[in-house]
Amino acid sequence: MDEMSVAELSAACRDGRLSAVALTEHFLARIDTHDTRLNSLISVCRERALSQAAAVDRGEPAGALAGLPIAHKDIFCTQGLRTSCGSRMLDNFVAPYDAHVVERLDAAGTVTLGKTNMDEFAMGSSNETSFYGPVRNPWNEAFVPGGSSGGSAAAVAAGLVPAATGTDTGGSIRQPAALCGVTGIKPTYGRVSRYGMIAFASSLDQGGCFARSAADCAAVLGAMAGFDARDSTSVERDVPDYGAALSGDISGLRIGLPREYFAEGLEAGTRTVLDTAIAEYERLGAQLVEIDLPHTELAVSTYYVLAPAEASSNLARYDGVRYGYRCEAAVDLEDLYSRSRAEGFGREVQRRIMVGAYVLSAGYYDAYYLKAQKTRRLIADDFRRAYADVDLIAAPVTQSPAFRLGEKVDDPVSMYLNDVYTLPASLAGLPGMSVPAGFVDGLPVGLQLLAPWFEEARLLNAAHAFQQATDWHTRRPAGFE
Repeated sequence: MDEMSVAELSAACRDGRLSAVALTEHFLARIDTHDTRLNSLISVCRERALSQAAAVDRGEPAGALAGLPIAHKDIFCTQGLRTSCGSRMLDNFVAPYDAHVVERLDAAGTVTLGKTNMDEFAMGSSNETSFYGPVRNPWNEAFVPGGSSGGSAAAVAAGLVPAATGTDTGGSIRQPAALCGVTGIKPTYGRVSRYGMIAFASSLDQGGCFARSAADCAAVLGAMAGFDARDSTSVERDVPDYGAALSGDISGLRIGLPREYFAEGLEAGTRTVLDTAIAEYERLGAQLVEIDLPHTELAVSTYYVLAPAEASSNLARYDGVRYGYRCEAAVDLEDLYSRSRAEGFGREVQRRIMVGAYVLSAGYYDAYYLKAQKTRRLIADDFRRAYADVDLIAAPVTQSPAFRLGEKVDDPVSMYLNDVYTLPASLAGLPGMSVPAGFVDGLPVGLQLLAPWFEEARLLNAAHAFQQATDWHTRRPAGFE
C-alpha cells in the first residue's frame, strides 16, 4: 500500500476496494517499526487517526483525499493535540482549534497520523535545533534530512506517510525535499492560509506539502490552497485544478538558467546531476535560456535581517504568563519573563531574537531593516524582469547533498549559507519546487524549479513531465522498502 499514489489510495478508499482503517493501521505499523531510527515524528495520534479512518469507511467524508494518511508539521495547530513547534516553550501546549490547512485537509477526508519533528520554531536548515532531538536522513542516518521541515521530508522518504505538510520561510520545504529525495512544493505567498500556522517570519512563512511525486503534490496542494478571511495575507483568487493541468507536455517551455546560481560554490557532483536533469528537459522540448538575477548575492544578508526582525516580534508573545513554558519559583515579573524565555527557547531561537531586536532598535532600523526591505524589492524585480523572457527558472536547491549530523551545528554562518539558492524566491514570494534529480555518493540531489507568481500549475506540470521521463522520485532508501 505504501507504493500506491495519493490518487490511487483515495480512490480505493472511496469505492470500498480498500478499508481506510486497514490503510491507517498499515502506516501506523510502519511508523512503529521504523521511526525509532529516524525520529521524524514528535507525536503519533493513533486514536484520532483510527476514528477519522472509520468515518471515511462509513462514507463521511468522501472527499478528494478520502482515507489518505497524512502527517502535519508540528507548526500547524491541531485541535486537542499537542502543537509544540519543536520547542520546549510549547511542549505542553494543546491547540484549542485547527489551522486552516488542517481544516481543509480534514474536510477532504485525510487521516492525521501524527505531527512531524522540525527545527525549533522553524529556525534551522538541518532539523538539529528541535527540543525533541535531531531527525535522521533515511538515505544515511548519519546525515541530516534538512530543515526546518525535515521530519515531514524524512517521513515521506521512508514511506511512513504518503504525504505530509510543511512550511517554507527561506527554503524549509525545498531544501529537506532535496536532501531526502522527495518532491516538495512551496506555493506563492498568500496561496495557502497562515491561520493556525505558528508564526516565525510572517511576510515569508508559507505552507506547502511533500509527497513522492508532482502528481501527489498537486492533489494535496489542491485541497490545502484557497482563500481564508481569517488571514489578512490570504489571496482571494481561484485555485486551479492542479491535477487536470498535468499534461506532461512542455514543448516550447522556456526555462531560465540563472548564471549566479551555477557559479562558484556549487559542488561538482551536484552540478553534474543538475546538468543531466536540465539536459532531460531540453530533450523533452524545453528551450534553455541563460538569464541574470543580479541581486542574488544579497539574498542571504537581506533574509537574515528581515526574518530575525519578524521573529523577534512574533516570539515576544511567549512570556511565561499566558501559555507555554513557565520557569519555576520566579521571584518577580522580570525574573519570570527572562528565565521562562531563556529556559524555554533554544540557542538558535535566542540568537535570532537577539539579532532581530538589534536591527529593529532605534539606532539601526534605517541602516539595516529599512535597507533590507529595499533590497528585497530589488530581488523581486530581478525575477519580474526574468519572467518576461522565460516561463520557469531551474536552479540548484543546495550546494551539495546532505551533510553529517553535528557538522555545522556550531557554525551558524555556514548553516545559513545552506539556503543561498532558496532564499531569493522566498523573499520574492514566488512558488518553487524541489524535484528528485539523482544521487551523489548515495545521497539525493534535488532540482529547484521556480515559476511566476500563482503559476503553481505550470510548475507542477514541468515537474510531472520530468518524472514521467525519469524514475528518481520512485527510489526508496534501503531498509524502508
